[in-house]
Amino acid sequence: MADFDSIPITRALLSVSDKTGLIELGRFLVGHGVELVSTGGTAAALRDGGLDVKDVSDVTGFPEMMDGRVKTLHPTIHGGILARRNNAGDLESMAAHGIPAIDLIVINLYPFEETVAKGADYDTCVENIDIGGPAMIRAAAKTHPFVSVVTDTGDYDALKQEMDGEQTSDKGATGLEFRKTLAASAYARTAAYDSAISGWFADTLGTPFPDRVTVSGKLSQTLRYGENPHQQAAFYLDPTHPRPGVGMAEQIQGKELSFNNLNDTDAAFELVSEFSQPAVAIIKHANPCGVATGDDLLATYLRALSCDPVSAFGGIIACNRVLEGPMAEEIAKLFVEVVIAPEISDDARKILSAKKNVRVLATGAMASADTAGMTVRTLAGGFLLQGRDQGHIGPEDLKVVTKRQPTDDQIKDLLFAFTICKHVKSNAIVYAKDGATVGIGAGQMSRVDSSRIAAWKAQEGAQAAGEAQTRAIGSVVASDAFFPFADGLLAAAEAGAEAIIQPGGSIRDEDVIKAADEAGLAMVMTGMRHFRH
Repeated sequence: MADFDSIPITRALLSVSDKTGLIELGRFLVGHGVELVSTGGTAAALRDGGLDVKDVSDVTGFPEMMDGRVKTLHPTIHGGILARRNNAGDLESMAAHGIPAIDLIVINLYPFEETVAKGADYDTCVENIDIGGPAMIRAAAKTHPFVSVVTDTGDYDALKQEMDGEQTSDKGATGLEFRKTLAASAYARTAAYDSAISGWFADTLGTPFPDRVTVSGKLSQTLRYGENPHQQAAFYLDPTHPRPGVGMAEQIQGKELSFNNLNDTDAAFELVSEFSQPAVAIIKHANPCGVATGDDLLATYLRALSCDPVSAFGGIIACNRVLEGPMAEEIAKLFVEVVIAPEISDDARKILSAKKNVRVLATGAMASADTAGMTVRTLAGGFLLQGRDQGHIGPEDLKVVTKRQPTDDQIKDLLFAFTICKHVKSNAIVYAKDGATVGIGAGQMSRVDSSRIAAWKAQEGAQAAGEAQTRAIGSVVASDAFFPFADGLLAAAEAGAEAIIQPGGSIRDEDVIKAADEAGLAMVMTGMRHFRH
């Protein structure tokens, strides 16, 4: 193979749907003496750019047919790609059948992913499944010892640098290592493309868990490290399922987002996306340490902050409305890692610009909590795949199981607290009052301990605000799963809670209901749990 390390580019086949940079690339190739071969719209675009192009039909001797479905699927094209330049039999076949060698393939595929993302109908999606493109890409990638294959407009500059001799001594040629890199990228592209198509078919057929499933993504950024400095990490986007949030956000200022920043910011934004009214969430280590809703965003932020101002230090702040100057002024008083909102006003941008290290993100829109999707978690030897937790409970879904009936205001707070539970690591206990959290207990092995921690947080929040009594008094409590024993419920009662919301479903439900009645509590059951491990 050493004799073929450097391969001069003499003939290139270009067929692209995304014509970004096409004319510039074509001029570069012609400037290096490369013959251009192309198809349909790509050929027309190159000619419009003043370049000489040979039609594929002139190479094959067959016209494009069937509305362009059949044009490159021909031995003359695939023979020119697949021929091994060091194989005597392949060279004899090329000479016998008049097959010209193709040294470079530049192809980006029909925009299937984009078509699906736009909500196109079935027939339109099918028509945007590329056939000839993947076939040529795979052929060229297999023949990478001799053929260069470019599938991404972002690789045009690298190709130019290679052919200009910046990496090799030969002008107009590519080196083997470069072709290997292109081949690897090409196979990753066709794999992602096939993954998108198979996923779309699964959705269309109503089979979310087919016999075979693949997960694909497009590299967004390589991260400095992962969850810990000794771990490598990168962030990938899923072009098939675009979703407003951290992945699509514009970073207005601040340092590069870390692995933990991305994870926590996503958690914060998904939480505030649950609410139609103005909402603010403060997140630390993927758990909320304060959440509030209200009519005024600044006041709502201050109420969220007061739940646990100590934990909020170094946290993530998310809101579901335009972030204006007054709230930005308050945020600037606190050390925070990330601020994310659908929009950041000019005044807010100016104020936050004084905090150079704060990452400020604008998403342009809110995510829908009702949108279907999948979550993935790796295990030894495989992974778990499940639908996103889209579960919602309304007043009509509640079953009052105690003698005491909750008031209308308590019902509102119960539903608010239960929504927060959905975003707290299990075991989760949330105390809430007047549309704001007053104590959150997360991630304990015992639900009793989560109850105690939440009550403790409610006491601390009151003390920090100079209030005489714990904020748990008169509050409501939400639990992400049923109380297996009455002890967790009683801990909430002792703290001052007056109403409880929980899924129910324990074999000891009757004992828990009896304990609630004896404690004078109102309790409702949802029939839905929100484990978050």
